[in-house]
Amino acid sequence: MFDILLQIDSSNISTNAGVKVESLWSLLAKGGPIMIPLGVIFIMMVYFFIERMLVIKKAGMLEDSFMIRIRENIINGKLNDAKILSKSTDNPIARVIDKGLQRVGKPIDAIEKSMENVGKLEMYKLEKNLSIISVIARIAPLFGFVGTIIGLVMLLKEFATISNPSISQIADAMYIKLITSATGLIIGMLAFTGHSYLDTQINRLANKMEASSSELIDILQEPTKQ
Repeated sequence: MFDILLQIDSSNISTNAGVKVESLWSLLAKGGPIMIPLGVIFIMMVYFFIERMLVIKKAGMLEDSFMIRIRENIINGKLNDAKILSKSTDNPIARVIDKGLQRVGKPIDAIEKSMENVGKLEMYKLEKNLSIISVIARIAPLFGFVGTIIGLVMLLKEFATISNPSISQIADAMYIKLITSATGLIIGMLAFTGHSYLDTQINRLANKMEASSSELIDILQEPTKQ
């Protein structure tokens, strides 16, 4: 009994030792020519995600004391100091506030409208290239599916010339042709996740921009110190 078990264990060890671990690059290379555009799409996705993330991160770097200093200057009658502060601050929220300060003396509705217009422009700048990531999230899986379909058509044509293909041959060929679909889906999921993350960060900035605009309107309606 023990001899039989030892023989089974030794056969399993020899079988496992004979299994070759395939590298990721060699596995991807089996996907065929369609892997080239998928690789280009992946590089574009990574580039635009990092580029937008850096821009959004910079846009969110505004001191918490910014609106406090703006309020103190306005309440103390130092409107020029408030304008200088907002003008010298390189930030979307600061540019919206600066536009409002430049319209001081006009009706509140006109001030709100001018800040709203600048806010829309700043949002457009933040959302630039974000649509590219969204497009990648949609087309990457399609590229993968197209690669798989083309591969399966060629595979069926090849098997038509073989009288009796084995199950292992069919399984090996099928798994290779599915590599493009898997790659496309992975790229699509990464792009979708990246787009959702960036969109969430932009919405947070938009809320801060709107809150700061409302705060400035409230400050302008407060009495100033003489």
